[in-house]
Parts: sequence; C-alpha cells; structure tokens
Amino acid sequence: MRARRLFLQLFIIVLLLAVWVVAPAAAQEDGRVQTVEGRFRPGELNLYLVQDLQPGETLYLYLTATSGNFDPFLGVLPVGGDFEPKIAAYQNEIAHLVQSSTDLALSIEALNDRTFLAWDDDSGVGYDAALAFSVTSPGDYNILISSTYTALGREASGGYRLTVGIDAPQVLSEGIGQPSEPIITFDRQASALQQSVQEVTGTLAPGNLTHEYPLVDLKPGDTLYAFLESEPGMSAPALILRDAGNKPLAAGNLAQNLDTASLTYTAAEGGSRYVLEAGYTDLAAAGVDYRLLVGLNDPGVLAGTAVPSGEPLIRSAIPVQVGVQLEQIVDIDQQNEFFTAVASLRMVWQDPGLAFSPDTCDCRTKLFTENTFTQFLTEVGDRWPDFTFVNQQGNRWTQDRQVVLSTNGQVTYYERFTTNFQVDFDFRSYPFDNQTFHITVDGLYPDEFFTFVELPEFSGIGPEHGEDEFILTDDQVTITPVASNLGYEVSRFIFSFDAPRHLNYYILQIFIPIILIMFISWVIFFLKDYTRRIEAAAANVLLFIAFGFSLTDNYPRLGYLTFLDALMAVTFVVNAAVVVYNVYLKTLESNGQADRAERIDHVGDFLYPILYLALVAGCVLLFVA
Repeated sequence: MRARRLFLQLFIIVLLLAVWVVAPAAAQEDGRVQTVEGRFRPGELNLYLVQDLQPGETLYLYLTATSGNFDPFLGVLPVGGDFEPKIAAYQNEIAHLVQSSTDLALSIEALNDRTFLAWDDDSGVGYDAALAFSVTSPGDYNILISSTYTALGREASGGYRLTVGIDAPQVLSEGIGQPSEPIITFDRQASALQQSVQEVTGTLAPGNLTHEYPLVDLKPGDTLYAFLESEPGMSAPALILRDAGNKPLAAGNLAQNLDTASLTYTAAEGGSRYVLEAGYTDLAAAGVDYRLLVGLNDPGVLAGTAVPSGEPLIRSAIPVQVGVQLEQIVDIDQQNEFFTAVASLRMVWQDPGLAFSPDTCDCRTKLFTENTFTQFLTEVGDRWPDFTFVNQQGNRWTQDRQVVLSTNGQVTYYERFTTNFQVDFDFRSYPFDNQTFHITVDGLYPDEFFTFVELPEFSGIGPEHGEDEFILTDDQVTITPVASNLGYEVSRFIFSFDAPRHLNYYILQIFIPIILIMFISWVIFFLKDYTRRIEAAAANVLLFIAFGFSLTDNYPRLGYLTFLDALMAVTFVVNAAVVVYNVYLKTLESNGQADRAERIDHVGDFLYPILYLALVAGCVLLFVA
C-alpha cells in the first residue's frame, strides 16, 4: 500500500515537471501566424506592411510559389524614407552587376546585405524563401516580394503564398502554422500598383448579342473599372464581371435602359480568369456599335474620358505557330477521292499561365509522351490549342506524340500520324490535270483565345514522299478565320500543294498506241483493194475496242467527260467512220463507178488526218486549254 502511494506521488511530480518544461516551449511556438496569397506580375513591386513590431520579437517569413515560374525572393525593409529611389537604384545595380561582375552570386549577396535588413532566396524547400528577422528597433516594416528571375532581368510571373509569423518559428517548416489575427496588410501605396487603361470597340450583331472579354490576372488590392457606351440614341448593353466559376461579381445597367454602363470591382485577394461581358437580351438591339473602356487602378475610366495607356488588360489571343510536313503519301484513291498520308504536325505557343518553377520537378523542361499525354492535359486544363483535321476521313493513327513544356510557359507540340484526307479531284483535263491536295487544321477554341500563325521553316514535302504518279510541287500555307459549327470564329490552317501528273505512263501506254492505231487506219487508205481495206479497218476497230477495255480500270468513274474520254470517243468514231467510208467506196466500185470512188479516195487520203487532228485540237481547247 505504501509502495503504491509512493509510486503515485513520483508520477505526479514527473508530470508537473513535464508540464513546466514543455508549456513555455509550446507557448513560444504558438505565436501569431497569418497566410496570404497573391500574384506577381513583371515590373511591379509587391510590398506588405507589418506594423508595431517591438524589440525582442522575431518575424518569421516563408514564401512559396503556387503557379507560374515565380522564383521566390524575400526582403525586409524599414518603412519611410525615399523608398522608390532606393529600389530603383537597387535594380540598376543588379543590371550593372549582370553585365560586369565576374562573381555574380557573391556580388548580389553583398548588394542584398547593403539594401535589406534581412533577405533570403532559397533557404526553404526547393526554391522557397524563408527567413527569421530579429527586431531590434520598434516600428513598422515592409516585406518585399520579388522573383530572382526578375532581379536578373528575366521575365517571371505567377502566384505565391506568404506565411508570416511573429514569435512562431514553426513557420519556417514549409510555412506551417495555425492562422491567427491579421499581422500584415498589402501596402497599396508603396507597391505602386500598375495603372492601365484599354479601349475596345465592337458590334453586337444578330446571333451574337454578347461579347466576352477575358481579363488578365488581378493582384490583391487591384481595382477594376469598366465603362461602356453605345451609339447615340441607343441604350447601352449590360455590363457584367464574372469570375472563373461564371459567378457575377459586379454589374452595370442590367435593365439596359441607360445611355452608359459602368462597374467597379476591387479584388481584395486577387484572382485569375475574370471575364467581362457586354451584351443585350433584346433581339431588337442587334447591330448596335459600342465603345468599352477597361481600367486597372484608374478611376478616371468611370467618366469615359480616360486615355488608353499601360499594358493591355483584355487577354489577347495567344499566337500558335503551326506547321505541317508531308512525309509520305501511302496511297491515292482517285475513285473515292482521298489520299492516305504520313505527316507531322508541330505547334509552338507560349502561355504564361503554364509557366512553372524548375524546383517543382528539378528540371528546366517537362516532357510528355504518348503515354503521359493525359497528364499534360490535366496540367494545362482547357488552356491548350486543341484542333481537328477538317478533311480527315476515318481514324487518325498517331505513331508519335510529344509535348515539351518550358519554365516560361512555352509549349512545343509534335505529332506524327497517318490518316486519310479528302481531295476534291477535278478530272476534266485528265491526264493533263493539275490536282490540289490539302491538309486543313481548325482550332477548336474561338480565335479570341488562340490564333494560328505559320511556323517558320517547317511546313513542306519530304524528299522521300513516295508518290510516283503525281509531281508534288508548289506547297503553300494559308491561314484564315472561319466560322465553326458552333457559330464562333476559329483559326484555320491550310497546307496545300499542287500535283500535276507524270505523263510518261500516259504517253507510252495510251497516246502512242492511239497514234499507232490511227496511223494504221490512215495507211490502209493507200490500198487499192477496197475489200482488204474494209477487213483492215474492221480489225483496227476491234483492236481499238480491246485497247479501250484494257484501260477501263485506270479510268475514274465520273459523271462528266474528261479529255481522255473525249479523245477515246473521237478516235473510236473516226475508226468506225473509216469502215463505213471504205464500204461506201466498195459499193461505188461494185456499181461501176470506180473512177468516182478513186477521185473521192484521193481527197480522203489527205482530208482524213486533217479532220482527225482538227477533232483532237477541239478536245484540247474544250478540256485542257
């Protein structure tokens, strides 16, 4: 009993000691913690204000990139003084060091030590920035958010997450900490938020009474202003701002009964994929012209008098370089009007929204193959210029598909495939016809998102194309906007090439036999025995019929005549006429009119080739010329 009581007393003492030792440490790690998210745009300063820090406190900061190729950099500066000139001098010194320093890393470190009270670049996980700043003087401080790429003169952008803690060292463990009351605020004045104004005009036409304008990403504290007016005497369309989930955030003139429409929206936390919509619900308003002003952090837009300036706010279409290379023609089916081709498609475009930081994969590029193409689609979401081959027939068999994504958001898409392409053959001049083959690529997204341009020095015909019947030449690229099946305009890329036929086969297999048949038909004119002439002419007709049947499989089955059809028909009629002609002469001879038959025959000897050549020339004029 005494032993049990002694053990219980010892247990209570140990428990009290543990609480006495651990509680202060836990209290020390509690501290105050706040997490904010934002976006970094090239050419801007992102500054946060932390107020009323006291000596003995420690400020913990952890900055990580959440999107783009943003390479986190942190700096702590005192509030007050000539801040902007100091930052400008810092940036100029960086540019000078990049050009002249023999040891750039050490030079930049020394410059950072002179400029900031505390700073960090890569002390966190990967490229994350993390620092602890011990406060020695009471007052307010600025936290500068920047990118290492920007400091070195390279374009960088993207989202970030900043975790701030006061006396909370757990923040340095990848930004871990339980949020508490606010510690920092976004310093709008010191950050010198970008001011921009953009003006666009449009027409709300029948069947398209709404225009949507995708906007650039907004930073925390950005205020968006929009002003819209229509032509005199007409009420303005409604103006609606929607977020990525299509939720209305702000609107103006929803009743569509005012001369102008305007709206204001402040993005307290920033955001992306905003869409500004201008439109009517009344069909009678079709054909109305309007003018739209969109401004960032410039309230003068609301008066409709702001002057366009700064960077564009409406996200412009991304140019997509497209090229097609014909590698091999496997088959040309002239009767069914298609050709089977092995070809390569390459597309190159740059989308800052696809940029990434190298530390996310320990790589400068990401490679996606046929087996991982689905992963690429997952990463980019709906932001890639998906396409279709307009004149494709049947399935497309892809032998190779690769995508290379660079840190700056540049994407190179390559596909090698085999498929059938429709061709609208025109055989009227056959076999002197010149066919045009084409491969047509249409974008699936409206051209306000992606527009096609030609990829330099890629499109063409491979030297080993394997086509023996046609001469492939004069390839060219045409790019034009067209209306899609859903009513909106898309970009169309057309790779086309002309193809006259090799004539050696037709000369040897068709034209020379026809000439010989007609020559034989003419030679028999010089026989004086009309009976023998009739027999030879009849045999020549039978020979021509057999020759015609031998060519049947090579003829395209058409609903109209070709040059070769006309030539064969003329040749057959002339040969048949020779038989009739000789029968007539034999009849005259049998009726005692031999002299008359001889006079007619003398004229026919020279008239026959002239008549035949005249008929052939007529065929040429009608079908070939």
